[in-house]
Amino acid sequence: MKSMVTFERVSKVYGEKTNQTAALKDVSFSVNTGEFVAIIGPSGSGKSTFLSMAGLLLSPTSGNVFIENEIITNLKEKDRANLRLQKIGFVFQASNLIPYLTVMDQLLLIGKLSRSRKDTKQKADRLLEKLGLSHRKHHFPSQLSGGEKQRVAIARAWMNDPQIILADEPTASLDSKRGREVVEMLASEIKRKEKAGIIVTHDERVLDLCDRVLMIKDGELQIG
Repeated sequence: MKSMVTFERVSKVYGEKTNQTAALKDVSFSVNTGEFVAIIGPSGSGKSTFLSMAGLLLSPTSGNVFIENEIITNLKEKDRANLRLQKIGFVFQASNLIPYLTVMDQLLLIGKLSRSRKDTKQKADRLLEKLGLSHRKHHFPSQLSGGEKQRVAIARAWMNDPQIILADEPTASLDSKRGREVVEMLASEIKRKEKAGIIVTHDERVLDLCDRVLMIKDGELQIG
């Protein structure tokens, strides 16, 4: 197994010196290939900050973040954006689909942004078929159910075959059956292709699908 994401004594502090809030405190963590890790904890505990730093959307105040054992803490934003496109797939709570793009166009946009190979459309077709969405490829987000939107978000996250999959409350807007299906899809992809995955969730019904469950409380990482 290879370490994909590593935090080395990472802290994140917001605010000025006289009014500071520590969102994360001295967190050390690693997730390896083929591993699916759940992060749980109360609202405001630092889960979103944790995931944002794992996804290179935020930089730590202190400590270091590594992707595949390479330090990325001080990378320029352009380089961080390229790394996100190449190595990281995001699945957000609200799916974050672009309202004026069809399902197919949502996926093709990712290929265009990453300047990927010419078989982008074929790859998108394969993903939509795999996720049971072929009949929806020309529909807009407003025409989809909550479960369909979340499956489109998964397809979009998989478009560049990322090595790291990050999911932020992906079951929040779904019923228990659809929610479990979504997490099963994520877990299956991570195991089958030896990727690394982190899910932030309040949904205890899907924790059995994860290899480890860790808790963040008051910015500190604990064993759940």
